[in-house]
Amino acid sequence: MSGHNHGHNHDHGHNHAHTNNKKILLISFIIITFYMIIEAVGGFITNSLALLSDAGHMLSDSIALGIAMMAFTFGEKAVNMGKTYGYRRFEILAATLNGITLIGISVYIFYEAIDRFSNPPEVATTGMLVISSIGLLVNVLVAWIMMRGSDTEHNLNMRGAYLHVISDMLGSVGAIAAALLMMFFGWGWADPLASVIVAALVLRSGYYVTKSSLHVLMEGAPKSINLNEIVNMMQQVEGVNGVHDVHIWSITSSLNALTAHIVVEGNKTVHEAEAILRKIEHLLEHEGIQHVTLQMESEEHIHENSILCSIKASSAAAHAHHHH
Repeated sequence: MSGHNHGHNHDHGHNHAHTNNKKILLISFIIITFYMIIEAVGGFITNSLALLSDAGHMLSDSIALGIAMMAFTFGEKAVNMGKTYGYRRFEILAATLNGITLIGISVYIFYEAIDRFSNPPEVATTGMLVISSIGLLVNVLVAWIMMRGSDTEHNLNMRGAYLHVISDMLGSVGAIAAALLMMFFGWGWADPLASVIVAALVLRSGYYVTKSSLHVLMEGAPKSINLNEIVNMMQQVEGVNGVHDVHIWSITSSLNALTAHIVVEGNKTVHEAEAILRKIEHLLEHEGIQHVTLQMESEEHIHENSILCSIKASSAAAHAHHHH
């Protein structure tokens, strides 16, 4: 559990890491975007699909870096009356777009490659080798900058961006291998083969990015959290007689929220009830849930006791079971 949630004494270190992360992202973003353009142009000139697909992979990288930068920037934007969570969700929307783009790119590459397997076109292999080798060096450089300067261990954004860059290296390695195979053995199919392998990587990350961001947009429960365990933990707290109507969701990649109704004995004072609340909040914070809203109720509450809420939307009749 990181320290900066308890009091402000650690805040300085946290902010330092934060600006550092942002700076590293910006540098990486500029390098990768710049080289991606060179690689795409090189792919067209040398007629190499492997280079093009590696450029596509680098595009996914550069978008991922861009999203991570936006997440930091928008995360700092003030919360306002219209958007009570601020702009944290922006990161998730951008990720969904990223995922869909990746799927599109990979489908295009598969489509191109099928044609090339049957009649491999001429490829300028020397140019291809040079460009893909520099591409590999660029990726190694960026990965090294990230390793050294930023928090790739704990920050989800930084970690994601770093893993992207690492998998990007594989794309460059594939293009290098294809160039060598074509130069030494004249195997024309090496180029479409390398591009299909890279496209499969791109497709895979596109699929996962889309799936997990849609899960967040659908208010799904965070993957890292076990609802049953959380409910049991809340029920174990002394003074808690029951827990129901639990909702748990993530606002953005590292910010989770929970709401629930807690049943306590009706004769407790507000102070006693609050002590129970604090205890629960403390426990939940250790489970990675930072935003907790609890409604206290006595035994005479009129809600059904199911853990999940079963309110039917729409018709006025739906409110009837509240017996006002």
